[in-house]
Amino acid sequence: MSTSVLSGPWGVVLTVAMLAVSNLLMLTAWYWHLRSGHAGTSAPLFLIILTSWAIAFFEYCVAVPANRIGAGAGLNVAQLKIIQEVITVAVFVPFMILFMGEKWRWDYLWALLCMVGAVYFVNRSKL
Repeated sequence: MSTSVLSGPWGVVLTVAMLAVSNLLMLTAWYWHLRSGHAGTSAPLFLIILTSWAIAFFEYCVAVPANRIGAGAGLNVAQLKIIQEVITVAVFVPFMILFMGEKWRWDYLWALLCMVGAVYFVNRSKL
């Protein structure tokens, strides 16, 4: 992949997009069963676990290639991890509000800004 279009900036863009999709899948795998507010009462736990594993399988099918593409595009492991964490916060807050019905708090924005600071620090040698 080092000589393909994925070895440059488009590889980073594709990595970020794929990590966003994988993160949405993982959030769904972890939290879908809590949406009704009746955790533990609607289905047997083993069925919830199997369903979550099935969703997580597809998350891995997206996340693993995303990290390989990102590495091929020149991102190191620290950069890949920090990008993933920023995406986690950026995807989790809308997921939590829109899908889970939680209320907005300004603390979520401050947390995201702290993560943006982490992006700066992990990349500052390249700036």
